[in-house]
Amino acid sequence: MNNKNIYMDYQSAKPVDAEVIDSMNEYHQTRYGNPSSLHKIGDDATETLDSSRETIAKWIHGEKDEVLFTSGATESINLGIIGYALRNKRKGNHIIMSEVEHISLHNIAKYLERNGFQISKVPVDQYGRIKLDKLRSRIKEETILISVQMANNEIGTIQPIKEIGEIAKEKGIAFHTDAVAAEGQMDIDVQANNINLMTLSSNDIYGPRGVGVLYMQKGFRVQPLIIGGGQERGFRSGSENMPGIVGMKKAVEILEHKMGAELERMKSFQKLFIKEILESNPDTYLNGHPVHRLINNSHFRFDGIEGESILLSFKDKNIAVSTGSACSSKTLEPSHTLIATGLLHEEAHGSLELTTGRYTNLEEVKTVIEEVPGIVKRLRDLSPLYKK
Repeated sequence: MNNKNIYMDYQSAKPVDAEVIDSMNEYHQTRYGNPSSLHKIGDDATETLDSSRETIAKWIHGEKDEVLFTSGATESINLGIIGYALRNKRKGNHIIMSEVEHISLHNIAKYLERNGFQISKVPVDQYGRIKLDKLRSRIKEETILISVQMANNEIGTIQPIKEIGEIAKEKGIAFHTDAVAAEGQMDIDVQANNINLMTLSSNDIYGPRGVGVLYMQKGFRVQPLIIGGGQERGFRSGSENMPGIVGMKKAVEILEHKMGAELERMKSFQKLFIKEILESNPDTYLNGHPVHRLINNSHFRFDGIEGESILLSFKDKNIAVSTGSACSSKTLEPSHTLIATGLLHEEAHGSLELTTGRYTNLEEVKTVIEEVPGIVKRLRDLSPLYKK
C-alpha cells in the first residue's frame, strides 16, 4: 500500500503475500504444464497439483481427495449448495440456512426457490449468533442440507459450528459451511466439526485471487455446474489454474507459520479499537458478539449518522474502511446482517467496520482511533437525526 494510505478493510480484499507471488512465477513461465497432459512436463504439473491438494487438506484436517479447486469462493459456494441440492433432489427439496449468511448465499437461495426448492432461514440473537433450538425446529423429513457460515463477514460473530455439525449428523443431513471469513482467524477442522461441504478462498489467506476450494467429504457428491473435460474428478471441468493453486498452497504454508503471532497482534489491535472508540464516542455501540468474534474484526454503530458518510469522511483522509460486505456495499439498503440482529433501519445504517491484517501496524491503528471522534462529531452536528 502507498505510505499515505491506511487500509482497514482486510475482510473485503487482502494483498497477495510477496512469497506467494515468487512461488507462482515459475508456473507462469517455465513450469507451465497441464496436469491432463501425459508427457513429463504434464507429470510434473500433476505432482504439483497433488502436493497442493495434500497441503490444503492437512490444513483443514481433511483428506487429499476431498479438495476440489475452483475459481474462487463464489464458484465454490455455488457448486456446494446448488450442486448438492440438484444431486440430491430425490431425497428432499428443503434447505436450511441462517439469516446472516453472505449475500451470495441469499441470492443462491432465491435461485433454488425458483427451481422448486424450499428454503428456511434460521434467526439469530442480538449478537448475530444462530439459535440452535430454532435450527432444530426447522428440520423436516425433506431437509437435505444445512448451510451456516463459520463466521460472519460483516460483524465477525463466530457461529457454534461444532453444535450445528452434531445436529446435522444426528439427523442425517448434509452440513455446509462458508469458511471464507474465518480463514486465518481460527483453526478449521472438518472432522471435529462434522463438516461435509465447505467453501474456502485463496485471497482471504493472502493468496492470489481467482482460486478457491470446495471441500467435499468422501461419500458426498454434487452435480457438476461446469461441463467440460472432466477435471477435478469430473466435478469441476476446466484446466486447473496451476499458478494460482501453487499460490494458494504457499499461502497456507505461510499462514501455518505466521498465524499464531498474527492473531496475537490483531487481538491487541481489536482490544485497542473497542476500548478507545467506545470510550471516546458517546452513543456508540459494538456490533457482533463480544467474545465469539473474529480477532481482526471491530464493528461499531454510531447513533445519528450514516455509515456511508463515515466511509467518505475517512476516504478524504486516505483511510480505507467499510460499512459492511463489499459485495453489497454499493446498494443503499441497510445490512441484512444488522437487521437480522434486531436493529432498526436507521440504526443499521450508522455502522463502521474496521478489519486489520498481516500488514497493519500500531501507528495506523492509533491514527484511525484519533480520527474517529472528529468525524463523528462533525457528522452528528450536521445530522437532523442525532438527539444530543
